[in-house]
Amino acid sequence: MQHSTAASERALAATAHKLTADLAAARPAIYWADLILTALVAYAAFAGALLLPTGLERAAAFVVSALAFYRGVSFIHEVSHLRPQDVPGFKAGYNALIGVPYLVPSLMYEGVHNQHHAKSRYGTALDPEYMPLARQTVWHVLGFIAISALAPIGLLIRFGILTPLAAVIPPLRKFVVERCSALAINPAFIRDHPTDAQRPLWILLETLCSLWAISFVGLTVAGVIPLRVFLTALALGSAVAVINQLRTLVAHHWENEGDEMSSTGQFLDSVNVPPPSTLPMLWAPVGLRYHGLHHLLPRLPYHALGAAHRRLCEALPPESPYHKGSHRGFWHVTGRLLGAIRDNRRAPRPEIVPGE
Repeated sequence: MQHSTAASERALAATAHKLTADLAAARPAIYWADLILTALVAYAAFAGALLLPTGLERAAAFVVSALAFYRGVSFIHEVSHLRPQDVPGFKAGYNALIGVPYLVPSLMYEGVHNQHHAKSRYGTALDPEYMPLARQTVWHVLGFIAISALAPIGLLIRFGILTPLAAVIPPLRKFVVERCSALAINPAFIRDHPTDAQRPLWILLETLCSLWAISFVGLTVAGVIPLRVFLTALALGSAVAVINQLRTLVAHHWENEGDEMSSTGQFLDSVNVPPPSTLPMLWAPVGLRYHGLHHLLPRLPYHALGAAHRRLCEALPPESPYHKGSHRGFWHVTGRLLGAIRDNRRAPRPEIVPGE
Protein backbone atom coordinates (compact mmCIF):
# COMPACT_ATOMS: atom_id res chain seq x y z
CA MET A 1 0.00 0.00 0.00
CA GLN A 2 2.80 2.44 0.91
CA HIS A 3 4.61 1.63 -2.33
CA SER A 4 1.41 2.26 -4.27
CA THR A 5 0.89 5.61 -2.54
CA ALA A 6 4.47 6.70 -3.23
CA ALA A 7 4.12 5.77 -6.88
CA SER A 8 0.86 7.71 -7.07
CA GLU A 9 2.53 10.79 -5.59
CA ARG A 10 5.47 10.59 -7.99
CA ALA A 11 3.10 10.34 -10.93
CA LEU A 12 0.85 13.24 -9.89
CA ALA A 13 2.82 16.09 -11.44
CA ALA A 14 3.43 14.22 -14.70
CA THR A 15 -0.22 13.27 -15.00
CA ALA A 16 -1.36 16.81 -14.21
CA HIS A 17 0.93 18.20 -16.92
CA LYS A 18 -0.48 15.81 -19.50
CA LEU A 19 -4.10 16.51 -18.59
CA THR A 20 -3.71 20.29 -18.77
CA ALA A 21 -1.13 20.78 -21.53
CA ASP A 22 -3.66 22.51 -23.78
CA LEU A 23 -4.37 25.13 -21.09
CA ALA A 24 -0.77 26.32 -20.71
CA ALA A 25 -0.90 29.27 -23.14
CA ALA A 26 -1.46 32.69 -21.60
CA ARG A 27 -4.22 34.74 -23.23
CA PRO A 28 -3.06 38.37 -23.52
CA ALA A 29 -6.57 39.77 -24.01
CA ILE A 30 -7.65 38.40 -20.62
CA TYR A 31 -4.54 39.71 -18.87
CA TRP A 32 -4.82 43.20 -20.29
CA ALA A 33 -8.58 43.55 -19.88
CA ASP A 34 -8.42 42.32 -16.29
CA LEU A 35 -5.51 44.58 -15.32
CA ILE A 36 -6.95 47.71 -16.94
CA LEU A 37 -10.46 47.20 -15.58
CA THR A 38 -9.08 46.43 -12.12
CA ALA A 39 -6.99 49.62 -12.13
CA LEU A 40 -9.94 51.73 -13.28
CA VAL A 41 -12.16 50.37 -10.49
CA ALA A 42 -9.39 50.82 -7.89
CA TYR A 43 -8.69 54.46 -8.70
CA ALA A 44 -12.34 55.39 -9.21
CA ALA A 45 -13.29 53.82 -5.87
CA PHE A 46 -10.36 55.62 -4.22
CA ALA A 47 -11.78 58.89 -5.52
CA GLY A 48 -15.18 57.84 -4.18
CA ALA A 49 -13.69 57.14 -0.76
CA LEU A 50 -12.61 60.78 -0.70
CA LEU A 51 -15.45 62.56 -2.48
CA LEU A 52 -18.73 60.75 -1.89
CA PRO A 53 -21.14 62.70 0.31
CA THR A 54 -21.88 60.31 3.17
CA GLY A 55 -19.63 58.33 5.49
CA LEU A 56 -21.32 55.06 4.56
CA GLU A 57 -20.76 55.67 0.85
CA ARG A 58 -17.13 56.59 1.44
CA ALA A 59 -16.62 53.48 3.55
CA ALA A 60 -18.15 51.28 0.84
CA ALA A 61 -15.94 52.91 -1.79
CA PHE A 62 -12.90 52.35 0.44
CA VAL A 63 -13.67 48.63 0.67
CA VAL A 64 -14.12 48.38 -3.11
CA SER A 65 -10.88 50.28 -3.70
CA ALA A 66 -8.93 48.10 -1.26
CA LEU A 67 -10.16 44.89 -2.89
CA ALA A 68 -9.49 46.23 -6.38
CA PHE A 69 -5.99 47.43 -5.49
CA TYR A 70 -5.35 44.08 -3.86
CA ARG A 71 -6.35 42.34 -7.08
CA GLY A 72 -4.14 44.72 -9.04
CA VAL A 73 -1.13 44.14 -6.78
CA SER A 74 -1.72 40.38 -7.07
CA PHE A 75 -0.77 40.59 -10.74
CA ILE A 76 2.85 40.92 -9.61
CA HIS A 77 2.65 37.17 -9.02
CA GLU A 78 1.72 36.59 -12.66
CA VAL A 79 4.44 38.98 -13.83
CA SER A 80 7.02 36.88 -11.97
CA HIS A 81 5.95 33.77 -13.90
CA LEU A 82 5.28 35.21 -17.38
CA ARG A 83 7.93 35.14 -20.07
CA PRO A 84 8.17 38.37 -22.13
CA GLN A 85 6.67 36.66 -25.16
CA ASP A 86 3.67 35.30 -23.25
CA VAL A 87 1.92 38.65 -22.81
CA PRO A 88 4.05 41.31 -24.53
CA GLY A 89 4.38 44.52 -22.56
CA PHE A 90 2.43 43.28 -19.56
CA LYS A 91 5.24 43.88 -17.07
CA ALA A 92 5.45 47.50 -18.19
CA GLY A 93 1.67 47.81 -17.97
CA TYR A 94 1.63 46.40 -14.45
CA ASN A 95 4.40 48.74 -13.32
CA ALA A 96 2.72 51.79 -14.88
CA LEU A 97 -0.79 51.14 -13.57
CA ILE A 98 -0.08 49.51 -10.21
CA GLY A 99 3.57 48.80 -9.44
CA VAL A 100 5.04 52.30 -9.35
CA PRO A 101 1.98 54.20 -8.00
CA TYR A 102 1.56 51.60 -5.25
CA LEU A 103 5.33 51.27 -4.64
CA VAL A 104 5.30 47.54 -5.41
CA PRO A 105 7.28 47.42 -8.68
CA SER A 106 7.98 44.10 -10.32
CA LEU A 107 11.60 44.12 -9.10
CA MET A 108 10.30 43.32 -5.61
CA TYR A 109 9.10 39.88 -6.72
CA GLU A 110 11.03 38.85 -9.81
CA GLY A 111 14.03 36.78 -8.84
CA VAL A 112 12.42 36.18 -5.45
CA HIS A 113 9.25 34.22 -6.04
CA ASN A 114 10.96 31.69 -8.33
CA GLN A 115 13.04 30.59 -5.33
CA HIS A 116 9.84 29.72 -3.48
CA HIS A 117 9.12 27.20 -6.23
CA ALA A 118 12.61 25.67 -6.30
CA LYS A 119 12.49 22.07 -5.06
CA SER A 120 15.74 22.54 -3.16
CA ARG A 121 14.45 25.68 -1.39
CA TYR A 122 10.72 25.32 -0.77
CA GLY A 123 9.98 25.19 2.94
CA THR A 124 13.64 25.54 3.89
CA ALA A 125 15.55 28.41 5.49
CA LEU A 126 16.40 29.58 1.95
CA ASP A 127 12.76 30.00 0.94
CA PRO A 128 11.82 33.72 0.91
CA GLU A 129 8.10 32.95 1.28
CA TYR A 130 8.00 30.33 4.00
CA MET A 131 7.93 30.27 7.78
CA PRO A 132 7.15 27.14 9.85
CA LEU A 133 4.17 28.84 11.49
CA ALA A 134 2.57 25.52 12.43
CA ARG A 135 5.63 24.88 14.64
CA GLN A 136 5.43 28.25 16.39
CA THR A 137 2.85 29.97 18.61
CA VAL A 138 -0.41 31.85 18.15
CA TRP A 139 1.50 35.01 19.06
CA HIS A 140 3.76 34.45 16.06
CA VAL A 141 0.67 34.17 13.85
CA LEU A 142 -0.84 37.36 15.27
CA GLY A 143 2.45 39.19 14.83
CA PHE A 144 2.74 37.82 11.29
CA ILE A 145 -0.59 39.51 10.46
CA ALA A 146 -0.13 42.72 12.47
CA ILE A 147 3.29 43.63 11.03
CA SER A 148 1.81 43.78 7.52
CA ALA A 149 -0.20 46.88 8.44
CA LEU A 150 3.09 48.82 8.44
CA ALA A 151 3.85 47.93 4.81
CA PRO A 152 3.01 51.35 3.28
CA ILE A 153 5.27 53.12 5.79
CA GLY A 154 8.04 50.65 5.02
CA LEU A 155 7.68 51.19 1.28
CA LEU A 156 7.78 54.98 1.65
CA ILE A 157 10.97 54.66 3.69
CA ARG A 158 12.48 52.17 1.25
CA PHE A 159 11.91 54.27 -1.87
CA GLY A 160 11.65 57.79 -0.46
CA ILE A 161 14.65 57.71 1.88
CA LEU A 162 16.81 54.61 1.42
CA THR A 163 16.85 54.59 -2.39
CA PRO A 164 18.39 58.07 -2.85
CA LEU A 165 20.77 57.57 0.08
CA ALA A 166 21.86 54.17 -1.25
CA ALA A 167 22.66 55.74 -4.61
CA VAL A 168 25.58 57.58 -2.98
CA ILE A 169 26.45 55.22 -0.10
CA PRO A 170 27.65 51.84 -1.50
CA PRO A 171 27.44 49.87 1.80
CA LEU A 172 23.85 51.05 2.23
CA ARG A 173 23.11 50.05 -1.35
CA LYS A 174 24.17 46.50 -0.56
CA PHE A 175 21.83 46.43 2.44
CA VAL A 176 18.91 47.90 0.49
CA VAL A 177 19.22 45.37 -2.32
CA GLU A 178 19.74 42.33 -0.11
CA ARG A 179 17.30 43.09 2.74
CA CYS A 180 14.82 45.71 1.48
CA SER A 181 14.04 44.66 -2.08
CA ALA A 182 11.89 41.56 -1.76
CA LEU A 183 8.26 40.85 -0.94
CA ALA A 184 9.37 38.11 1.42
CA ILE A 185 8.12 36.82 4.76
CA ASN A 186 11.27 34.98 5.81
CA PRO A 187 13.22 37.55 7.86
CA ALA A 188 16.49 35.70 7.20
CA PHE A 189 16.15 35.87 3.41
CA ILE A 190 18.90 37.70 1.53
CA ARG A 191 18.11 38.34 -2.09
CA ASP A 192 20.58 38.30 -4.96
CA HIS A 193 21.79 41.49 -6.62
CA PRO A 194 20.38 42.23 -10.08
CA THR A 195 22.29 40.89 -13.02
CA ASP A 196 23.74 43.17 -15.68
CA ALA A 197 20.69 42.47 -17.84
CA GLN A 198 18.27 43.28 -15.00
CA ARG A 199 20.05 46.39 -13.71
CA PRO A 200 18.67 49.00 -16.19
CA LEU A 201 15.05 48.13 -15.35
CA TRP A 202 15.89 48.07 -11.64
CA ILE A 203 17.37 51.56 -11.82
CA LEU A 204 14.42 52.87 -13.82
CA LEU A 205 11.80 51.42 -11.47
CA GLU A 206 13.65 52.48 -8.34
CA THR A 207 14.05 56.00 -9.73
CA LEU A 208 10.36 56.29 -10.62
CA CYS A 209 9.26 54.89 -7.26
CA SER A 210 11.66 57.17 -5.41
CA LEU A 211 10.46 60.28 -7.25
CA TRP A 212 6.84 59.32 -6.62
CA ALA A 213 7.38 58.59 -2.90
CA ILE A 214 9.30 61.84 -2.34
CA SER A 215 6.72 63.85 -4.30
CA PHE A 216 3.78 62.28 -2.48
CA VAL A 217 5.20 63.02 0.96
CA GLY A 218 6.62 66.41 -0.04
CA LEU A 219 3.39 67.65 -1.61
CA THR A 220 1.49 66.53 1.47
CA VAL A 221 3.86 68.39 3.78
CA ALA A 222 3.54 71.47 1.53
CA GLY A 223 -0.24 71.28 1.74
CA VAL A 224 -0.75 70.66 -1.97
CA ILE A 225 -2.08 67.16 -1.29
CA PRO A 226 -4.63 67.27 1.55
CA LEU A 227 -3.66 65.28 4.62
CA ARG A 228 -6.93 63.31 4.30
CA VAL A 229 -5.84 62.06 0.87
CA PHE A 230 -2.43 61.02 2.23
CA LEU A 231 -3.92 59.20 5.23
CA THR A 232 -6.57 57.48 3.12
CA ALA A 233 -3.87 56.24 0.76
CA LEU A 234 -1.87 54.88 3.70
CA ALA A 235 -4.98 53.21 5.09
CA LEU A 236 -5.62 51.60 1.71
CA GLY A 237 -2.03 50.36 1.63
CA SER A 238 -2.39 48.86 5.08
CA ALA A 239 -5.73 47.25 4.19
CA VAL A 240 -4.29 45.66 1.06
CA ALA A 241 -1.23 44.39 2.95
CA VAL A 242 -3.32 42.89 5.75
CA ILE A 243 -5.68 41.17 3.29
CA ASN A 244 -2.67 39.74 1.48
CA GLN A 245 -1.12 38.57 4.74
CA LEU A 246 -4.35 36.86 5.75
CA ARG A 247 -4.43 35.18 2.36
CA THR A 248 -0.80 34.18 2.77
CA LEU A 249 -1.65 32.67 6.15
CA VAL A 250 -3.86 30.08 4.43
CA ALA A 251 -1.79 29.64 1.27
CA HIS A 252 0.18 26.82 2.94
CA HIS A 253 -0.08 24.61 5.98
CA TRP A 254 3.38 25.80 7.13
CA GLU A 255 4.25 22.37 8.53
CA ASN A 256 7.66 21.79 6.98
CA GLU A 257 10.63 22.13 9.33
CA GLY A 258 13.29 22.79 6.73
CA ASP A 259 13.56 19.47 4.89
CA GLU A 260 13.57 19.31 1.10
CA MET A 261 10.15 18.27 -0.20
CA SER A 262 8.95 16.50 -3.33
CA SER A 263 6.65 18.30 -5.76
CA THR A 264 3.72 16.35 -4.32
CA GLY A 265 4.85 17.23 -0.81
CA GLN A 266 4.89 20.90 -1.77
CA PHE A 267 1.42 20.52 -3.24
CA LEU A 268 0.04 18.89 -0.10
CA ASP A 269 1.59 21.62 2.05
CA SER A 270 -0.24 24.16 -0.14
CA VAL A 271 -3.92 24.99 -0.33
CA ASN A 272 -6.70 25.07 -2.92
CA VAL A 273 -9.99 26.72 -1.92
CA PRO A 274 -12.11 25.96 -5.00
CA PRO A 275 -15.84 26.47 -5.52
CA PRO A 276 -18.42 26.19 -4.04
CA SER A 277 -16.62 28.65 -1.75
CA THR A 278 -17.29 32.15 -3.12
CA LEU A 279 -15.38 34.58 -0.88
CA PRO A 280 -11.97 33.41 -2.17
CA MET A 281 -12.83 35.34 -5.34
CA LEU A 282 -12.17 38.45 -3.25
CA TRP A 283 -9.39 37.45 -0.84
CA ALA A 284 -7.53 35.07 -3.18
CA PRO A 285 -7.89 36.70 -6.63
CA VAL A 286 -5.93 36.20 -9.85
CA GLY A 287 -5.83 32.43 -9.40
CA LEU A 288 -4.50 32.49 -5.84
CA ARG A 289 -7.41 30.37 -4.64
CA TYR A 290 -5.71 27.51 -6.51
CA HIS A 291 -2.38 27.94 -4.74
CA GLY A 292 -1.79 24.21 -4.38
CA LEU A 293 -2.43 23.62 -8.08
CA HIS A 294 -0.13 26.52 -8.87
CA HIS A 295 2.69 24.79 -7.00
CA LEU A 296 2.00 21.64 -8.96
CA LEU A 297 1.85 23.47 -12.32
CA PRO A 298 3.56 26.85 -11.84
CA ARG A 299 3.58 27.70 -15.56
CA LEU A 300 -0.20 27.50 -15.87
CA PRO A 301 -1.72 31.01 -16.33
CA TYR A 302 -4.14 32.20 -13.70
CA HIS A 303 -7.15 32.21 -16.02
CA ALA A 304 -6.70 28.48 -16.71
CA LEU A 305 -6.46 27.27 -13.13
CA GLY A 306 -10.19 26.84 -12.57
CA ALA A 307 -10.63 24.73 -15.70
CA ALA A 308 -7.50 22.74 -14.86
CA HIS A 309 -8.76 22.03 -11.34
CA ARG A 310 -12.12 20.79 -12.59
CA ARG A 311 -10.43 18.60 -15.18
CA LEU A 312 -8.07 17.06 -12.65
CA CYS A 313 -10.87 16.42 -10.15
CA GLU A 314 -12.86 14.59 -12.83
CA ALA A 315 -9.96 12.62 -14.32
CA LEU A 316 -7.94 11.58 -11.28
CA PRO A 317 -9.08 8.56 -9.24
CA PRO A 318 -10.45 9.04 -5.70
CA GLU A 319 -7.20 7.79 -4.14
CA SER A 320 -5.12 10.45 -5.94
CA PRO A 321 -3.23 12.83 -3.60
CA TYR A 322 -4.66 15.71 -5.62
CA HIS A 323 -8.02 15.52 -3.87
CA LYS A 324 -6.33 16.08 -0.50
CA GLY A 325 -5.27 19.57 -1.55
CA SER A 326 -8.74 21.16 -1.58
CA HIS A 327 -10.21 22.86 1.49
CA ARG A 328 -13.52 24.52 2.31
CA GLY A 329 -12.31 28.04 2.96
CA PHE A 330 -10.34 30.47 5.07
CA TRP A 331 -11.63 29.41 8.47
CA HIS A 332 -11.21 25.72 7.72
CA VAL A 333 -7.53 26.18 6.85
CA THR A 334 -6.97 28.57 9.75
CA GLY A 335 -8.52 26.06 12.12
CA ARG A 336 -6.13 23.39 10.88
CA LEU A 337 -3.17 25.72 11.43
CA LEU A 338 -4.27 26.62 14.96
CA GLY A 339 -4.88 22.93 15.68
CA ALA A 340 -1.36 22.09 14.52
CA ILE A 341 0.06 24.83 16.75
CA ARG A 342 -1.95 23.52 19.72
CA ASP A 343 -0.84 19.92 19.10
CA ASN A 344 2.80 20.92 18.79
CA ARG A 345 2.61 22.92 22.01
CA ARG A 346 1.12 19.92 23.82
CA ALA A 347 3.57 17.41 22.38
CA PRO A 348 5.96 16.11 25.06
CA ARG A 349 9.45 17.45 24.78
CA PRO A 350 12.33 14.97 24.81
CA GLU A 351 13.93 14.56 28.21
CA ILE A 352 17.44 15.82 28.62
CA VAL A 353 19.54 13.16 30.33
CA PRO A 354 22.46 14.54 32.37
CA GLY A 355 25.75 13.81 30.76
CA GLU A 356 24.38 13.50 27.24
